[in-house]
Amino acid sequence: MGMRVLIVGGVAGGMSAATRLRRLDESAEIVVFERGPFVSFANCGLPYYIGGEIADREKLLVQSPERLRAAFNLDVRPLAEVAAIHKDKREVEVRNVSTGEMTVERYDHLLLSTGATAVVPRIPGVDRPGHFFLRTIPDMDRIDTWIRERHAKTAVVLGGGFIGLEAAEQLHRRGLSVTLVEKNPQVLGPLDPDMAALVQAEIRKNGVVLHLSNGAVEFQPPDETAAASVVQLTNGELIPADIVIIGIGVKPEVSLAKSAGLKLGATGGIAVDAHLRTSDPHIWAVGDAIEVAHFVTGKPSLIALAGPANRQGRIVADNIAGRSSEYKATMGTAIVRVFDLTAGCTGANEKLLKAANAKYQVVHLHPNSHAGYYPGAKPIAMKMLFDPESGSILGAQAVGADGVDKRIDVIATAMMGGLAVDELAQLELCYAPPFGSAKDPVNLAGMAAENVVHGDVELVQWHEVAGLIETGAVVLDVREPNERASGAIPGSIGIPLGELRGRLGELPKGTLILAHCASGQRSYNACRVLTQNGYQCRNLTGSFKTWKAVQDIILK
Repeated sequence: MGMRVLIVGGVAGGMSAATRLRRLDESAEIVVFERGPFVSFANCGLPYYIGGEIADREKLLVQSPERLRAAFNLDVRPLAEVAAIHKDKREVEVRNVSTGEMTVERYDHLLLSTGATAVVPRIPGVDRPGHFFLRTIPDMDRIDTWIRERHAKTAVVLGGGFIGLEAAEQLHRRGLSVTLVEKNPQVLGPLDPDMAALVQAEIRKNGVVLHLSNGAVEFQPPDETAAASVVQLTNGELIPADIVIIGIGVKPEVSLAKSAGLKLGATGGIAVDAHLRTSDPHIWAVGDAIEVAHFVTGKPSLIALAGPANRQGRIVADNIAGRSSEYKATMGTAIVRVFDLTAGCTGANEKLLKAANAKYQVVHLHPNSHAGYYPGAKPIAMKMLFDPESGSILGAQAVGADGVDKRIDVIATAMMGGLAVDELAQLELCYAPPFGSAKDPVNLAGMAAENVVHGDVELVQWHEVAGLIETGAVVLDVREPNERASGAIPGSIGIPLGELRGRLGELPKGTLILAHCASGQRSYNACRVLTQNGYQCRNLTGSFKTWKAVQDIILK
């Protein structure tokens, strides 16, 4: 036999490492321990089984121990919990979950893929029946059984992150009346508030009651109105719930690593080097349990995503097999569907950049998913963050009914390749009317940012408008009169772009002019006219669409 490699935890990182290592080394003895009953399952698909979109439960079971042994000669042991690591002896203690029997296993290399655990809030009544977390197949089964047996009609979901939104959508799809409770002022923390606002509007449009800046303080005992509990919110409101799903976040599962004396990082995740080796030279770690460097800020981060975990597993296998391989950083590229909208993001948001004291600028735009003259085009709200001096792309967010995924993926790829905004503008992307535009939204984002980097235009953000008006700035609306009739920024001057050159005398020189149109393109052209005629002008990025959405959703 060759070297003996023990892997703690299956699913994404652990199984990727095991199968990759087998492809590289036929002689290695590879043993995978999983304390749950399923070693390889699609945990990202769990909400969609609850809602009925995935009808066949077996589709979620990616691989069985028998198939893994036959295909990869892996020794896979479900219901086997690694209880302790003895680094000096290179041994682990393993407990059989079913019988309690303890055994000792030797290793040459040990990989920890212990994942993350759900954050359990300290709320009275949280451990009462009918309150669930959603992390595993057994969790999913318990939720499904409870809904069926209790004939659940009402649900409260705590947490407006990815898990909470997916759970709320799927419970609604199943016919339950759903209330979503988020203690922060917005859902989806990776998005900035102006982008999350669009998702919040979609949630409410579909009949889910959304509470923001409002958490749960007590789960009162069930009564005739509630099979699980009566949820008391911070504001005192009482919400009867036949089922409660708790998705307020996850934390790295590091108890095994901590008890073994492995170094933890500043965030509480397992500290690893670029090769994903821990503080012990024979122990490696991957996935949700480890601390990673953020791709943009370089700061230590916890980013629990399946994609990075899979890639990390592959990299560890390379290193164990003698192929030097490094994991560079994590961007946090993520996506979620919320009813008829998709929200995606990559890189840093404004909160991260401000915390890192980074210099950045923002462009908003509202392109169509494909050529506007071809039927079915849907608007995409896009936001891109970039360095206004170097043009480096720092992050992007998008919300829309169609085409969000490929735009975020292209920008994430550009960031990984080190492209700047001017190169983004030059990307050659496939085009035909049903699929895109001759100037793809990605190109348009690059062009808008390029204009700022080259000094062709100065921008104003939606949250700056009110303050600048107070200091004397004039708002210029270059939309057509029929567009203004459906809504306008109070006090703005309306001069259509086509009439601007002949009506320059109506605008005061020496006063800052904030130009806007519907989405920002016409007002950019207006700013070019004005600045070359001696006026001081700034373009409202995202223009009226962004400003109006914020007024309607965030500020009202």
